[in-house]
Amino acid sequence: MPDTLAGDVGFRLARAGGAAIRNLNRALARHGLRSRQYTVLVAAAETPGRSQRGLGELLGVDPSAVVAIVDDLERDGLVRREAHPVDRRTRLVVATDAGRARLVEIAGSVGEVDAALLGDLDAGERATLLDLLGRLALD
Repeated sequence: MPDTLAGDVGFRLARAGGAAIRNLNRALARHGLRSRQYTVLVAAAETPGRSQRGLGELLGVDPSAVVAIVDDLERDGLVRREAHPVDRRTRLVVATDAGRARLVEIAGSVGEVDAALLGDLDAGERATLLDLLGRLALD
């Protein structure tokens, strides 16, 4: 690898992220999902009652893309849209029982992807990596 790229954090992050997404999508395909659908489903299950806009902000996904992702998940019975208790124009996205069950079903596959990606790191290094990534200003 050229020295310039070897020392380029953005390049290294993009390359690692690309590998992670490709491997995650391969694993999720067996369960009828893609990475963006998975992240929206996890967010809907773990932080229920967020609006589509709120999900987009939480995940760093354009709100118009969230609408299409939620449409797919709703069609598959994994989430539902509920009326907001105060704002009639806003719909809240909530994981269904089938959606939560799908997450349990795929947890092992997702764990295997993470284990393969981080296989050369010990537990302390993994924790440090997560901490450092969390501290990056990605917005």
